[in-house]
Order: sequence, then structure tokens, then C-alpha cells
Amino acid sequence: MDGLMNDISDVIEADRAHVWHHLSQHKQYETTDPRVIVEGKGMRVWDAKGKEHLDAVSGGVWTVNVGYGRESIANAVRDQLIQMNYFAGAAGSIPASRFAKKLIEKMPGLSRVYFANSGSEANEKVYKMVRQISHRHHKGKKWKILYRERDYHGTTIGTLATSGQLERAAMYGPYPDGFVMVPHCLQYRAQWDVADYGRRAADAIEEVILREGPDTVGAIVLEPVTAGGGVIVPPEGYWDRVQEICAKYDILLHIDEVVCGVGRTGTWFGYQHYGIKPDFVTMAKGVASGYAAISCTVTTEAVFEMFKDDATDPMSYFRDISTFGGCTAGPAAALENMRIIEDEGLLDNTIRMGERCLGNLRALMDKHRIVGHVRGKGLFLGAELVSDRTTKEPAPEKMVQAVVADCMAQGIIIGATNRSVPGFNNTLCLSPALIATADDIDHITDGIGRALTKVFG
Repeated sequence: MDGLMNDISDVIEADRAHVWHHLSQHKQYETTDPRVIVEGKGMRVWDAKGKEHLDAVSGGVWTVNVGYGRESIANAVRDQLIQMNYFAGAAGSIPASRFAKKLIEKMPGLSRVYFANSGSEANEKVYKMVRQISHRHHKGKKWKILYRERDYHGTTIGTLATSGQLERAAMYGPYPDGFVMVPHCLQYRAQWDVADYGRRAADAIEEVILREGPDTVGAIVLEPVTAGGGVIVPPEGYWDRVQEICAKYDILLHIDEVVCGVGRTGTWFGYQHYGIKPDFVTMAKGVASGYAAISCTVTTEAVFEMFKDDATDPMSYFRDISTFGGCTAGPAAALENMRIIEDEGLLDNTIRMGERCLGNLRALMDKHRIVGHVRGKGLFLGAELVSDRTTKEPAPEKMVQAVVADCMAQGIIIGATNRSVPGFNNTLCLSPALIATADDIDHITDGIGRALTKVFG
């Protein structure tokens, strides 16, 4: 670190002059230095000024599941790159074959893995598969894809067409036809006054299907736990009813595990908490913990068979390619990432530390009336801030961001819903690495408590 600090000014200036940061208004960098992160170890990162931060968001976007500085992953990638770094995905590779086998062992009922390099791309592959199935097996019918309010599935035009976060999608249309939104399932902001809320929220999906026409709907894409739309854990009974509806109307079920996958919720995949039997599962972020770019679109054998039914037809197979889906670094890193999770018992740790964190957030709720609701699954948690608990009026976005900023000043990086749902960017988001200790969790929530006191009194 000291060596890096000796001559870093040129890096700051090059960044200011040439780098276009993600999710950033760059006017600020005319008067302040852009943040440059230069080192990471375990749960902590250091910026260009030498300041240490406890990272409670796994790289900012739910990615670094096994923590920073894992030499064994770096070595696995290095060794693989020297042996064979890349060949187009029309051919196989040793790490891709081995990782696909190991992954499928964690996903009973699924059998095929399509490699790409981002969550957006993985989801886009499913949309293309659904559309091709429509053309080849339903005479052009069952082409629509349903998505849920508050869910998010990527940054491409196609995946933004299924963005349940209106601020994410704003100004990037017009979007292609055939993508239809269904209501969210956040019981805290109930849309129906019923006892069995989970089932009623799922029934709303059936209402949309009947309105659109069941013969037009081919698939529905859902996050097992909604991420950037507010960390929403579906109510009891919701997933059972969703599965019933999909079976009733012959609708393919696509579970987007880009955030929840590979341990984040305390199981290998979030959908496994609920007994769901998906047709497609997509994943990215935690698959290799950010040590290499990789995403996977996983399908059942039944889906796979629909693309090989007529070998004499040159248009029958899935005519798609992901250039960097042929990189070997991703599956090499993913194999070692999965070994670490297994050997270090990180799924169990995620459950234990998640319960501790949720308990700490509930204690903050008892102390601070600004905290209206806390929720989560494993090390994936949210605290919704409200100005009034009775009316549930969202806390002002600027004040929510002030809490995030105060935590940053304390050396604790937390997140908040950002440019997601208009008027409801009011949920603090936590997703510490699966290696988090009790001291880490307490340090994070203590810091949030101090920030709440400072911002709201």
C-alpha cells in the first residue's frame, strides 16, 4: 500500500480526464477527486488516499462473495491462462466442462450450462431462447415474457425492457414489444388487504396472464429475492402459487440468480429455499466473486432438447454466441470460488451471520423510528427508511444517501436503492462477503446506527 501511495497522483488525474464511471454524475469530479480503490484483503479495501474501508456490499454490487485477496483463485486463473486462455465457445475447454459438471451437481433438475460474461447477457440468452421456442414449437405464439415490478435483470435494451425499476429504464426506450409487467410482492407496501398475502400477490400474475391471453405468454422472469428494488423476500405461499400458475398455463419459469446465486442467501441458489423447479436459472456476480468475468444460463434437458429436434434444419439450433463466453479464466476462477465456499463452510456462516445482522437491524429499528422495516435472507439484507411509520412515507432520498455518505466517512461501505423505483429509493442495502465475522457484522450495524443518529437525530 505504501508503495502505491508514493506516486498515485497521475492515476487520479488520468481517471478524472479519461474514465467514464458507472452510475456517476461526473460534474462532481471537477471539484473533488474520483474515488480509486487500490487494494483489497478479506472484507476490507483501501482507496488511493490510504483510507481503509469495511466493505458491506461485496465490491459495491453484490459480487465479491469470498472476499478480496484470494491467492488460490488468482493462481488458478494464471495457470489456466498460460495453458489455454481462450477459444470460442463453439468448442469446449477443460475448466468450462469441469465447472459445468460441478455446478449442475448443485442444481437438481437442471442439466445444461451456457457460458457468457455478464448477468445482462445471461438473461438476454433466455429471452432469445423463449422467442426461438415460440417460433419453432408454438407457431409464433407464447412469445411474451412477464417480469415483476421492482425486479431488475440487466442493462441491455432487451433486459431493460424487463426492468421493474422505472428509473433504470427511463430515457432508453422505445423498447421491443412483448414484455409485460406484473405487480410486486412486497407485503410491507401491501396492494391487497388479505390474510394470505403471498398467494394473493401471485394470483396477480395469473390476472395478467388472463388479460394478455395464456396462449401469448411463454415465460416469466423473477428474482428469488428482489435485489436493487428494495431487498424483497417474497411472502409465504408466493412461490408455491407461482409454480402452480406456470404449470397451469405452460409458462417457462426463469429465475434470475445474478445477485442471489452462489451462496448469497445461505443456500447455493436463492430459489432453493422455496422448492421451485425452474426451467432457466441465470447467474453471474458471485459465480467467480469478481476474480474473472463469467455468467451462466442454466436450463433443463427438456429446454435443451427443443433446440436439437430437427438436425436437418439449419435454423433449428440456438444460433447465438458470446465472444467472451469462450474465456477460460471465468470457469477456472469459478471452480476455485466454489471450492472455497465448500471447504470453509461459508453457506453455514452466511446463515449465522445473516441472522445476526438481521437481529442487529431489528435492534436499530427499536431505537430509530426512521427505520420502518427490515428484511432479508442470509447476507442479503435491507432496512427501509420512512419519515412516518404509520403512513410509511419514504424517507427523503437525499437523507438516505446522507446515511450512506456518513457510513463511508466512518470507513464503512453500505449501499442504498438508487435510481430504481421513483419515490422509493429509500432502502439501505447490505451484502457483506460470505466470510463476514460477528465483529464485522456488529461494526457495520453500529456504524449505521451512528449515521442514523447523525442524519435523523
